Amino acid sequence: MSVDELRFLLDGVHDTRELVIRRAATWAPELDAWRDAHEDAAAAYRAWLRAPAPVSYAVYRAAQDREDAAQDALAASR
Repeated sequence: MSVDELRFLLDGVHDTRELVIRRAATWAPELDAWRDAHEDAAAAYRAWLRAPAPVSYAVYRAAQDREDAAQDALAASR
C-alpha cells in the first residue's frame, strides 16, 4: 500500500477532532500541527503533479483542507 493510498483510506475515517503530532511536543502544539499538515499537503501536491489523476487530486485537496484547518487553529491560538 502506498502512502497516498493509506492517506486516502485514513481520510475516510470519522474525525475525532484529535491531533496526532509526529514531532516532540513543544510549547506550541498548534504550530507543530500546522507544520505537519503543511508537509503532508506539499507531499500530496508533488504526488499529484507526478501522477495527475482524480484520486491524487482528492488526496491533495484533503491534505490542503487539513493544512487550512491547522492554520486557522494556529491563528486562533495567538
